[in-house]
Amino acid sequence: MAVQRKHLVRDFNHFITCYVCKGYLIKPTTVTECLHTFCKSCIVQHFEDSNDCPKCGIQVHETNPLEMLRLDNTLEEIIFKLVPGLREKEQQQEIEFWRKNKSKENGEDESPKSKRQRMDDEEEEDGDQDYHRSDPQIAICLDCLRNNGQSGENIVKGLMKKFIRCSTRVTVGTIKKFLSLKLKLPSSYELDVLCNGEIMGKDHTMEFIYMTRWRLRGENVSCD
Repeated sequence: MAVQRKHLVRDFNHFITCYVCKGYLIKPTTVTECLHTFCKSCIVQHFEDSNDCPKCGIQVHETNPLEMLRLDNTLEEIIFKLVPGLREKEQQQEIEFWRKNKSKENGEDESPKSKRQRMDDEEEEDGDQDYHRSDPQIAICLDCLRNNGQSGENIVKGLMKKFIRCSTRVTVGTIKKFLSLKLKLPSSYELDVLCNGEIMGKDHTMEFIYMTRWRLRGENVSCD
C-alpha cells in the first residue's frame, strides 16, 4: 500500500508569496503581459514609479499599466485554504482600518475599549433588523464628464442622486454596469470611471481607490 505523502505549506510558498513584499499574496493580481502575480497593493504601488514588471522587467504598458492587471479570485481562495487563519486576519485588519479612518474623519478620539463597547451596543440595538452586508461601506459622489472634459449634466440627469453608498469591495466594473442601467446607455456607449483625472481599471475596488488614488480630499469620482 502506497504511503500518502503529506505536504507542508512551506512547500508551496514559491507559488503563493509576493515577489515584492515576500508575504502571502493578498488579493492576488496578475499582470496579463507576463502572467506574474503580486499582491494588489504591492503591484499598484510599484506602478506609481514604473511601467515595468518588478519580477521580469518587461514593459507592461507605455502609459497606463493598471489596465493590464486582473484579479485572481481562484488563487486567493486556494491561499486562504492553504494558510489557516489568513482570511480572518485580513478581514479583521480591513475592519480595523476602516473603523480607524472613519473615526479620524469624524473627529472622534475613542480608546479601543470604548470603541468596542460602542460597537457592541450598536449590534444589540440593531438585532435582526440589520439587513445590510457586514463589510465596510463607502459613500461616493459621481460627476459626469464629456469627452472634452466639460460637465455632462445632460446625461447625469438620469440619476436622481449623484451620491451612492456601497460596499468598499464593489469594483469599478460593477459601478459602470450600474450607471449603464440607470442612465439607459446604449451598448455602443463607452463609459470610463475616473478619479483625479485617471481612468480606473474595471477590477479596482472602491477600497483600493480610496487608499491609493484619493489624493485630494473632496475629489469626486467622474464618469466619462
